[in-house]
Amino acid sequence: MWSCSWFNGTGLVEQLPACQDLQLGLSLLSLLGLVVGVPVGLCYNTLLVLANLHSKASMTMPDVYFVNMAVAGLVLSALAPVHLLGPPSSRWALWSVGGEVHVALQIPFNVSSLVAMYSTALLSLDHYIERALPRTYMASVYNTRHVCGFVWGGAMLTSFSSLLFYICSHVSTRALECAKMQNTEAADATLVFIGYVVPALAALYALVLLSRVRREDTPLDRDTGRLEPSAHRLLVATVCTQFGLWTPHYLVLLGHTVVVSRGKPVDAHYLGLLHFVKDFSKLLAFSSSFVTPLLYRYMNQSFPSKLRRLMKKLPCGDRHCSPDHMGVQQVLA
Repeated sequence: MWSCSWFNGTGLVEQLPACQDLQLGLSLLSLLGLVVGVPVGLCYNTLLVLANLHSKASMTMPDVYFVNMAVAGLVLSALAPVHLLGPPSSRWALWSVGGEVHVALQIPFNVSSLVAMYSTALLSLDHYIERALPRTYMASVYNTRHVCGFVWGGAMLTSFSSLLFYICSHVSTRALECAKMQNTEAADATLVFIGYVVPALAALYALVLLSRVRREDTPLDRDTGRLEPSAHRLLVATVCTQFGLWTPHYLVLLGHTVVVSRGKPVDAHYLGLLHFVKDFSKLLAFSSSFVTPLLYRYMNQSFPSKLRRLMKKLPCGDRHCSPDHMGVQQVLA
């Protein structure tokens, strides 16, 4: 069970009804994410990737970005049980990871975070280009695939630079080079700026441009080559969801960096509160791994047809699955 003894620095606060309700609510939320969120995220992200890769010819520019976000979501779903079953702020932790394991798990988490945020920001920018200049093919599937490749490469390079700070904070101080880099706050500050501030400004800029395009009544608005209206609704919902769920995590990193940079000793009460909020913000960040594919499933009109074509190719014993098979109908429902 989660603990809120940090509220006044003593354990007596746990007897208060408000604290008990908070503990119960967070515990149920963690169990719900573990029992429902993780399987749903793994299932729908896998279906999203396989259905689009099976129908490459019909993939659009947004589909490529959602495939990349789905791959990042699969990584987050695989990492979620480690956090949900062992947060430092909870009393029901089944295990506690050491420094080396924590650093190792931080690498895929940071890479997935950067890929999800930049894919969302670039999706909004390319969507604006597609709406403003529908016949230029600047935001084509071919170009988007190469852009996503650079996104994964840039995420790995950024995580590697931050990884150096995390590693040096766990090794002996006898290494002169690492003695100068034993500062995890520098790594957090780098991730906040590169992983959140830059894509957030890009997504905000794209939404402002999209709002101007929608207000202007031009002949391009009646162009049949433009993306369907459901794509715009999916874009806005995805941007708001992704940044809404990841903002608390990056704000906590920024707050921790500011507090430590002052050089003053941190009170145990505030330190406990900071760790508690950090664990809760990560819980929200992990929930993006199953919320985004659900948005794609219910707001993308072409996904059911892609899923049917995929199911028709799956073998059912000695024959192929029928598109009207009960299992397919349940998945599509």
